Amino acid sequence: MTSPSTEMPPRLFDRALLRDRQTRAVKYGAASFLLDRVAEDMAERQQAVLREFSDGIDLGTSGDQVRDALRGNVRQLRAVVLPVSDTEPLALAPASVDLVVSALALQFVNDLPGVLAQIRRALKPDGLFLAATIGGETLTELRQSFAAAEAEVEGGVSPRVAPFADLRDLGALLQRAGFALPVTDVDRIVVRYDNAFALMQDLRRMGATNILNERRRTPSRRATFLKMAQVYAERFSDPDGRIRATFDVVWLSGWAPHESQQKPLRPGSAKMSLADAVNKARKDTT
Repeated sequence: MTSPSTEMPPRLFDRALLRDRQTRAVKYGAASFLLDRVAEDMAERQQAVLREFSDGIDLGTSGDQVRDALRGNVRQLRAVVLPVSDTEPLALAPASVDLVVSALALQFVNDLPGVLAQIRRALKPDGLFLAATIGGETLTELRQSFAAAEAEVEGGVSPRVAPFADLRDLGALLQRAGFALPVTDVDRIVVRYDNAFALMQDLRRMGATNILNERRRTPSRRATFLKMAQVYAERFSDPDGRIRATFDVVWLSGWAPHESQQKPLRPGSAKMSLADAVNKARKDTT
């Protein structure tokens, strides 16, 4: 199986470094509160789908939380890792599974359109894709604080926080990959910390620190970190002095096309115009 892309996408992320940091995070005690919440939400969303799934995969999720949460809902749900290399295809045969889930993994994929297309091909007709990824305004406070601190202390700004796709872009990628009935929504989670250094410690324990290929390779100055923490506290703290950190969890779902699924009406096939419908509604309420 090969990627549908004819050109290699830009390599934003160092995926080998990501794997190393996730392994280190587990070794020293992973911070799993975000993944725990997503796993619980995923179980509720999957249960709301009134059908049985017999053979599913959990793609790229770092941890067992999703498989534990879905145990009993899916006859078989096995873990499949995301490749480190951008040129390596997913270990999925075409039309081999009826469910693909993924939690907090796709935000660090360099070729997301290619991965979504491969997921779509791996699903049997009427198979479901359900994923949660980090997007939107996630860690906007940390990004702004670092930018202000570096500009003042070091006279320039380096990439610190990954760029995250927004809701509309992710919905368009689902359509581009060929999913039927694509749906996206966002769950904004605001976590409070005593200070910016406590937030950064949690990010290390999530294995989610800076893996951008364009990241700065030399150590930052102590003064930069102190200034960042000061700016963060000044701009993004509550009256009690604790700071806020935003995490946007974007939910994606789509189906492999099947003839039984609902189809949009053909343009011009409506039996009543919008104006007629509005006028009728007005008459009915008078």
